[in-house]
Amino acid sequence: MKKTLLVDCDGVILNWEYAFDCFMEEHGHTKVKESSTIYNIGERYGIDVEQGRKLIKIFNDSAAVGFLPPLRDAVQYVTKLADEGWDFIAITSLSTNKYAKKLRSKNLAKLFGKGTFSEITCLPTGADKDRALAKFADSGLWWIEDKPENAIAGLKVGLKPLLVEHGFNMHVTEIPLVKNWKEIYEIVTDKVDT
Repeated sequence: MKKTLLVDCDGVILNWEYAFDCFMEEHGHTKVKESSTIYNIGERYGIDVEQGRKLIKIFNDSAAVGFLPPLRDAVQYVTKLADEGWDFIAITSLSTNKYAKKLRSKNLAKLFGKGTFSEITCLPTGADKDRALAKFADSGLWWIEDKPENAIAGLKVGLKPLLVEHGFNMHVTEIPLVKNWKEIYEIVTDKVDT
């Protein structure tokens, strides 16, 4: 029987932030605050919040989204889990643009292997995931996320969330923080040293 992991993509298995920073630099934007503790793009780049949202949408709908690099050790451990019979379902607030979804699917298949992701749900750019997670309510599935609000939404519907550590989410105490996919692997396969 397949075991299932629910995963966010950006900031969890893909290094969206690095690719977005390259995009911003190419378009003449410079960070005014280098701190990784800031989640708000407008604040990072010294632009208003609405302009930041528009630039994220443009980036997420661009061809660049099909070529995001993996985050940390994601390739090694996601493929290891897949080889051990785990199925992955992605729930990502990327875009509802059909081409963005196709690029996301190709990017995931290229990095993690064709068939690793049985399902990819693409929500509007920046959307909350409450509704998408409700589909899995009380399933007890693992939910891997980096945005605290979405991790907590999973907890509220009976999922087991893990929060991939970034400077902007280290204040969270309700959800276990993990530094990398090695830690995730050890937790979900119950191989944590006690």
